[in-house]
Amino acid sequence: MDLELVTIPAGTVTLHDARRRARRAVTLEAFEIGAFPVTEAQLAEMLGVTAEHPRRPAVEVSWQRAIAFCNAASEWEGLDPAYTFDGEDVTWHVDADGYRLPTEAEWEHACRAGSNGPQYGPLADIAWTERDGVTHPQDVGGKLPNLHGMFDTLGNVWEWCWDLLDPARYADYRVFRGGGFADAEWSVRASTRRGGAPRLHQDDIGFRVARGGFDAVGEAQGWSAAADEERALWDAPVPFGWTPLGR
Repeated sequence: MDLELVTIPAGTVTLHDARRRARRAVTLEAFEIGAFPVTEAQLAEMLGVTAEHPRRPAVEVSWQRAIAFCNAASEWEGLDPAYTFDGEDVTWHVDADGYRLPTEAEWEHACRAGSNGPQYGPLADIAWTERDGVTHPQDVGGKLPNLHGMFDTLGNVWEWCWDLLDPARYADYRVFRGGGFADAEWSVRASTRRGGAPRLHQDDIGFRVARGGFDAVGEAQGWSAAADEERALWDAPVPFGWTPLGR
């Protein structure tokens, strides 16, 4: 199986947490990330499912299944799997060299490719959105890439990341980024963050893989298990339009 990766240089990205009305700068080490979202053909090869449209991004893929794909691809290539399971709980072994989901800091840094605006180019040229009038994901690579050589980071399909969305309000919801083929242009931005339950699967959510191990325990690339625990205890008003888990 060929998972084409590009190398993203070390750098700093600023993340915005709307509920806490906070911004934080994250310094990242260099890492690798997929040039394309994982396709139906690649998912079929690893997990034994049918690929009706081999070059389209794999969708209807839950966060849990994306994690399983990463481990399967790692084992296929003789790499150390990044994840272990304890029932529904997943642990990321940050020193592993296998495939994994990007952190959302990695995802945004890679997506921006040095740009500072909401998009890294004119959306009509780089992203499949509502404006194109399509009714399903399009084959990967059909629009222009960013300066890192990454295709479809904005539009086409949302992409799962490793991070929790907001554990104080949404429990185990995980982040997805980038916007999809049916989203209005105003929402397809490098900074837009949404999320869903780990078993959520929809026709506009896929993923791309990352690689890179780090000399740390329980934290890497803008993510920290300790910070997740702290955020789970933090309580604040919910911004207009947000619907917390259980309401």
